[in-house]
Amino acid sequence: MTTEPWAGGAYGVHECVLAPNAGIMTLDGTNTWILRSGERSIVIDPGPLDSAHLETVAARAGDVAEVLLTHHHLDHSEGALALAERVGAPVRALDPSLVLGAEGLRAGDVVALDSALEVHVVATPGHTADSLSFWVPSASAVLTGDTVLGRGTTVVAHPDGSLGAYLSSLDRLRSLAEAHSVAWVWPGHGPAIADALAVLDYYVGHRRERLEQVATALALLPDDVLPDDVPRAVVEIVYADVDPVLWGAAELSVRAQLAYLAE
Repeated sequence: MTTEPWAGGAYGVHECVLAPNAGIMTLDGTNTWILRSGERSIVIDPGPLDSAHLETVAARAGDVAEVLLTHHHLDHSEGALALAERVGAPVRALDPSLVLGAEGLRAGDVVALDSALEVHVVATPGHTADSLSFWVPSASAVLTGDTVLGRGTTVVAHPDGSLGAYLSSLDRLRSLAEAHSVAWVWPGHGPAIADALAVLDYYVGHRRERLEQVATALALLPDDVLPDDVPRAVVEIVYADVDPVLWGAAELSVRAQLAYLAE
């Protein structure tokens, strides 16, 4: 996976517009994807409520048929209402509170502009309970939101996120990629990845390795560590080589791992 700066770009008729919200958790910023068929388009994850970004998306997207959301986090969803009002399109998501002027989304749904562009909805909970991915057969691509990133790995945000659900989602995406020869991962943050199977294998291996590290760290903790202090104590062992500024996010993942190990 590349570590070069990412600025979006064109993928055939489709396009990624990078939002100006770079940060520790958002990498280079949120990727807003525009999927086109003829003069019409589907916009996925409008991103933050940033007027200049939404104006750019609206100008490039043209006739927007629908706005789809991968999950509820504000860096993906906050601009959805403003964009929908600007372009006159409905918003669809798994979370009913985010839906506007249309039905929600659920696993197995197909959002189609015509026979040339179909977007298949794949349930991928784990990062959040409402996380979805979108498989686009005509582009040999799957849009993964925060379930798979273009660089690094994602946070399973306990308690909304679940590691058990996340591992099942990775297996589901891997089975999809293998069965349908999916080439691309188009993530919610970071560069597009041209080898879907390789990155999914890496993600599964990484999670299994982290689980082993957490289990080992638990065994090393002194008996007098209070239960409420266990997650941070594990972080200090397992993530000792990681910038402490990221330990808060790491603790969310450790809490999810501890809950999984306790099941």
